[in-house]
Amino acid sequence: MTTNMKNEFEQYVENFKATAPAEVQEKMQNALEELEASSAEKGLKKGEKAPNFNLPNATGKTIELYEQLKQGPVVLTFYRGNWCPFCNMELRAYQQIIGDIHGQGAELIAISPQTPDQSMSIQEKHDLEYIVLSDESNEVANQFNLVYQLPEYLVETYKEIGLRVDQHNGDDTWTLPVSATYIIQTDGTIEFEYTKSDYKDRYEPSDVLEELKKLK
Repeated sequence: MTTNMKNEFEQYVENFKATAPAEVQEKMQNALEELEASSAEKGLKKGEKAPNFNLPNATGKTIELYEQLKQGPVVLTFYRGNWCPFCNMELRAYQQIIGDIHGQGAELIAISPQTPDQSMSIQEKHDLEYIVLSDESNEVANQFNLVYQLPEYLVETYKEIGLRVDQHNGDDTWTLPVSATYIIQTDGTIEFEYTKSDYKDRYEPSDVLEELKKLK
């Protein structure tokens, strides 16, 4: 199956540009350009070892990466939260091919800084049949070198439009992970990575599946 996440992204962006206030669009674009120009938050690269972690799933059960890797490779994707429309589209696209991922002997793990309650909400909303974990305070995302601080002017804009990232994450840091997807071999080696500061730039899930099929 070929997913159509990028087409959905393009349609959403077109609608956003046609309807969102110009000032909001400008601030979001400025924040994005500042992040892309920074030297940090670039993520781990192919060939590096993924750090082990223990994080709670939506029901509070602790999942350990390296225990999961004993069963097969892992597709690991970091997303911002269930308030992010692009994240929702990506997670739905992965659900479309989860049977194919499992058919390769692999598991999919999606991580966000949201609380377990928020993770439960997104898992139930999209009937996700894969692992959704809560990385409160972005501790694991930090180990993968993915975390960035939202600029104050964007924080105020988000608050003005009712987008309370702090309440979703259960803290007041207003930090998020950049979008990143990894394929991790059973020995913990990163076999594939795609990390972008632009949250609208993500690897098509069906293309991730093709990368997964290349594993020996």
